[in-house]
Formats: sequence, structure tokens, C-alpha cells
Amino acid sequence: MSTLIGLTGQSGAGKTIICQHLIEAGFGVINCDEIARSCTIDGSECNKELAKVFPACFDKKLSLDRMAISKMIFSDKQMLKRFDDIIYPYINRLIDKRISELSRMHDFIVLDAPTLFEAGADKKCDIIIGVIADKTIRLKRIVKRDGISEELALKRFSSQHTTRFYKNRCDFIIENNASLSEVKSKSQEIITIIKERINGSSKK
Repeated sequence: MSTLIGLTGQSGAGKTIICQHLIEAGFGVINCDEIARSCTIDGSECNKELAKVFPACFDKKLSLDRMAISKMIFSDKQMLKRFDDIIYPYINRLIDKRISELSRMHDFIVLDAPTLFEAGADKKCDIIIGVIADKTIRLKRIVKRDGISEELALKRFSSQHTTRFYKNRCDFIIENNASLSEVKSKSQEIITIIKERINGSSKK
């Protein structure tokens, strides 16, 4: 059975870099952002449910206006919860399918999930890696990457977990404030520990 590794963290912390290191180490990866997007393709069953709660964010073809819904849910925690309650069951079903597919090819599978805990997907994981970074650094990254205003980026941050939250719940923490070489060194150190821990326990 494959070992499932949750990779999560704060927006703009740089999970993508860590994920690339895990791919280079031979780990299979499930990108939960891509899965979420596939759940909300035009006319999907997920969109039909979402449109009942967020009608202003859909057109007649049940195409989701992602910018509109982002502004809505990241400024209202109650609306965010209603959105999450609808979309996560769809996401988790597809995650389970991808885990089954990748387990035939990989001993280690990474669940790259920004909202790992919100979706309850942390319960699937054997090990969890959290990626964090200073708020000012994350803000600059998000504004540049997503082309949004600082105000919208900060609203997104306000709906997310604190650094302490991740430190209390993750098996490993990577602080991505340093140079790329230092971050890669930390990633490789964690990869070695995970492989040794899992391979060692499997021999007992």
C-alpha cells in the first residue's frame, strides 16, 4: 500500500516548489486545485448545487465566475463554509479515485492540497508537510502570481489558518523564506526521513 503524504500550507508560501522536489524524488502527486477545477467545469453537477446558493456567480450555461465567487467567499466566512460543504464531497471522491490509480505506480503519493484540513483529507494521510512563510513575502508572491490586489489577497489570508495551526498539526514544517537552495536542502532532508521511516517500519 502506498504512503500518502499531505502537502499543505499558507497561500503564497511556495508549495509548488516543494511539490516539484517531491516529484523529482519519484513521488506521485495529486494536484487538488486541478481536481477542484475539474469539479466546477461548465454544467457540472457540482456547479448545479453551487448555483442554487451562489446564483450571481453563474451564467445560464452554469459557467462559474471564479473571480466573483472568490470575492464573495473570502469576505464572508459563513459563505465560505457553505461553498466548502458543497464542493468538498465532489473533490474527495475524485481524490480517492486518483489515489487508487497512482498507488499502482508509486510507493509514495503526495496530496497537494491547500485546504487539506478543511476538506478532511488530512485523515487520509500518513504524513503531513506544512509550508509556511512570512506574511509580507506571501503577499508579494500572491499579488504577482494571481494578478490580484493586496486587499483581495489579504482577505484570502484572513480566511486561512495561522502559522501556529500548521506547526501544531503537521509532521514536518518547511519555512520558505530563504533561498531556493536552502529550501531544496530542507525538502531533501524531509524526503530522506520519510523514506527511511516508512521503509524501516515496513521491514518490522
